[in-house]
Order: sequence, then C-alpha cells, then structure tokens
Amino acid sequence: MSHLSEKILKYLSENDTVNTLTLAKLFNEDHQKIIGALKSIQANGDLVTADQKAEKAIEVTDEGKHISENGSHEATIYKAVPDSGIAQADLMKLPNAKVGFSKAMSAGWITLDKTCTPPLVRRKVPEITDIVQDHLKQVILGDSSKISDKEKQDYKKRKLIQEVVIKSFDLKKGPEFSLSLTKLETDLTTEMLNSGSWKNLKFKEYNFDALGVPPECGYLHPLLKVRSEFRQIFLEMGFCEMPTNNYIENSFWNFDALFQPQQHPARDAHDTFFISDPKTSNKFPMDYLERVKRVHSKGGYGSQGYGYDWKIEEAQKNLLRTHTTAVSARMLYKVAQQKEFRPIKLFSIDKVFRNETLDATHLAEFHQVEGVIADFNLNLGDLIGVFAEFFRKLGITQLDFKPAYNPYTEPSMEIFCFHPGLKKWIEIGNSGIFRPEMLLPMGLPEDVCVIAWGLSLERPTMIKYGFNNIRDLVGPKVDLEMVQKSPICRLSK
Repeated sequence: MSHLSEKILKYLSENDTVNTLTLAKLFNEDHQKIIGALKSIQANGDLVTADQKAEKAIEVTDEGKHISENGSHEATIYKAVPDSGIAQADLMKLPNAKVGFSKAMSAGWITLDKTCTPPLVRRKVPEITDIVQDHLKQVILGDSSKISDKEKQDYKKRKLIQEVVIKSFDLKKGPEFSLSLTKLETDLTTEMLNSGSWKNLKFKEYNFDALGVPPECGYLHPLLKVRSEFRQIFLEMGFCEMPTNNYIENSFWNFDALFQPQQHPARDAHDTFFISDPKTSNKFPMDYLERVKRVHSKGGYGSQGYGYDWKIEEAQKNLLRTHTTAVSARMLYKVAQQKEFRPIKLFSIDKVFRNETLDATHLAEFHQVEGVIADFNLNLGDLIGVFAEFFRKLGITQLDFKPAYNPYTEPSMEIFCFHPGLKKWIEIGNSGIFRPEMLLPMGLPEDVCVIAWGLSLERPTMIKYGFNNIRDLVGPKVDLEMVQKSPICRLSK
C-alpha cells in the first residue's frame, strides 16, 4: 500500500490534477486499492486535496455477463429449433425458455405452425444477429453510446444491466505536498517529552467518533435456563430454597443420617468419590450421632435396625456429595430442634457427584432437583398428588412410576418419562416417604411424615432442547455457539 501511495504522489508531482479512476487504469489496479492508498496519504497530513465526484454508469449483471458469453435467451431458443421444427412443449424445457420464446416471437425469428398436430415451432428467418449479446459486450467494454434509451430500459427490466453510482476523487497537490510519507506517531512517550522531540514529530489524529469493539456479553447455558424455570415452579408451589453450597460432605450426613448402612454398595469407591485431604470430619451433634448409631446397630422406634457394629471412622470420611438429600437431612434435623414443629416445604437445585460409567444419559457429575415436604400424616397419595401438579407445570405428561428400594424411603418410587429423541423411557427421578428410622432420631414428632423426590436437571433439559447425548450438553465437547443461540426456556405449564 505504501508503494502505491508513493506512485500516486510521484504522478501528482508531474501533473497538476488526476482522477482516481484514471489512476486505476494507469496503474492497472483496482479502484478500491487506489482509494485505500489515498486514505493512507491523507492520514499523513495535507499532502493532497481530494474532491469527491459521483457519476452514474451502467454495468452488466451476473445474468448479463452469462448472456454476453453464451448468447441471449431468444438466440438460444432460435438455435434450438431444427429445420424440421420442434414441438413447443419440448422447446419450453430449455432454461429461461419462457422469456426466450416470447422475445424470439416478438423479433420475428420463429413462428408457431398450428397446421400440424401437435403445433410445431419453426424458424421464420434463415439467420439472426444477436443484438442483445452485442450490446452487453459493448457495456462491458465501457461504451454504451450506441444503445438507445428504450433498449437500456428493456435490459434493466430483464435485469441484464443495472445503473450504479461510481464515486471517485479529483486529486491535487496539497499545502504539505511531499514525495515521501512520514510515519505518524500514535503515542506520546516519556522520552519524547524529556528530549523535546515531540515538537518536530507528526502525530496521528484520534478519531473520537469511532466505535469501540463491542464487548462479548454473557450467555446462559440451557441448564441454567431450565433451572430458573424449575426454581420458579417450586416458588409458585410455596417451597423455600435450601442452602447447597457445600459440595464436600461427610459420610455421616450423606449416608448414616439417611439410615443407609455402612456396608451399602453406594459407599464403595466404585460409586463414590472420596476426599483424600481433608480425609475426615470430626464435628457432629454427638447426641444425634449416638441415636443414629443405635438405630443402625440395635434398632429402635419399632425397627430392628441392621444389626452390625457401627463405626464412627466410616461416618467421618469426607466425600463429594452423591445427592442433595444430605442437605435435606441437615435441614430436617434443624427443623426438629425447634420448640414447636411447623410444616415446611423445601427444595434445592445443585450439583452432585457419582462415579458413574459415562454414556448418552449419564455423567460423573450432574444437577439434582430435590423437593421435600414435612407435615402431619402425609401418605403416598399426597406424594402422587404433588407429582401431578409439579410435572404438569413442567409440561411433562408421559410419566410412569415403578416401585423401588431406597434405604431411607419406604415406600419408594422411580419416576420415568418418555424421551421423544431417544424414543425410549428414561429414568428422571426417585421418590418416596422418609423412613421413621431416619426421622425419629432427629427428634421430629412421630406423626410427622416427610415426602421427597429428586430429579436430574440434565435429562429434562435434554428433552426440552432435543439433545440425544448428554455430552453434547455438558462437558468439553459442548458447542459454545449452541449456548449462545439456545432459545429462552419456556415450559408448557
């Protein structure tokens, strides 16, 4: 670009004035490159003056260029007619046949012989001159003086030519004209100020009207969009949100407080991520711990327990929580310490961790949506009734329930829904009524029952946004453009 700028300055030194279009032809360069070089010159000061000019001109469209090379549509039709004639239906199969046939008929090049059955198209003249092609070639060469205004209007209607405005500049020497370009300084440095060299330097002007680069805004992940809808549903149903900011939990609250035996397979390293540092916890409500120990090893509250030697060393082990039910246990214990029990509805939506085998519907970490209701004399009918309202608000209607076993709920139900993308039933949650062996050691009244259910956040999100593989939603393979372009979640309520 600097080489082209110097060529322009040299030409101006030998000539008083020149137009940028003329320079483009002289230098055999694209006109836009000449304009770019002119702007570089102008950025260095008043080396040249430039007066803008605007001229109307005619240029050939893409279709016009095709005709200039291959002939007009009417000429194509004429050439396709053999000496013996051709059926009109066969002729109309050619590209642009409708326009070509009409124009060829108007020009008197062809005729329709209706004495035959079917009627045949025949040539009316022995030879033709393709005036349209010749005119378009003239336009390309820059000479349209031989084309009448009527013909130009016809070509415009046919979209073979178009009128454009060509902007150019008349260049003259400026008050600071020079044959070389001085590099403009962009920064005023400490060295320039100390030495005084800034007085003899030229600085580039700042364009205070230029727009800055727009900052990238944040985007909510589909999981967060669905989470906000879930949260709103819980709040509409009168639930309060539980604090779930502790990813690391100890085995006591994660397992023992839920009446889950210490020999249970879920407490094995193959299913749970245990923490090595800090490896154990030591702060427990000791009177409650003793009641939990007794109901596990010897039974109580009408239960015979598990009949094993309960060890505090197992309860002290730290882990990444396998469910938010550990938080529910802490909250229920807190409620039990109140002087007077009051019914309560609680919910939480947060991350849990399990040592799962990864597949299209399972990850080692996922979000659990949990709802808990503690009230007097609740039963399975109440649980199903809450389900009916909760899932209706979610817009999930194809539900199925199956009996299940959980150490801390009896009775228990697994919740399934039909996934249209996978075309199969997938498990989306678990539910049940908390066992007396879990609730009574906390100090809750005997006639208080707690119903609870837990869902995955990822699977309803997969259904809502049409994902067949959970790894396309969460993990290193996620397409960031998907996050940006995913619509707002609106569940059918």
